[in-house]
Amino acid sequence: MARQVHVEVVSVEEMVWSGEADMLIARTTEGELGVLPGHAPQLGQLAEPSQVRIKLPGGGEQRYDVSGGFLSVTENGVTVLAEDCAPATTAPATAH
Repeated sequence: MARQVHVEVVSVEEMVWSGEADMLIARTTEGELGVLPGHAPQLGQLAEPSQVRIKLPGGGEQRYDVSGGFLSVTENGVTVLAEDCAPATTAPATAH
């Protein structure tokens, strides 16, 4: 069985999503960050506005538009603490 990382996406008002994931991708003020199981502890400020993508076991994906907040990676998993968070309505923009 492949290892997974526990992810929690939390807004000011509520727990938005919690579960196991293959990977989390978020854009911080320092650049895009991919978090896999076993990632080193890290704290980052989320870029505004940006999108958090959660790669689910089995190939699915959850996406959330976020504004403000932080991303915290610990030995227990990754937590996205967003000031504002909503399910994404469009795919993230890519740079060419």
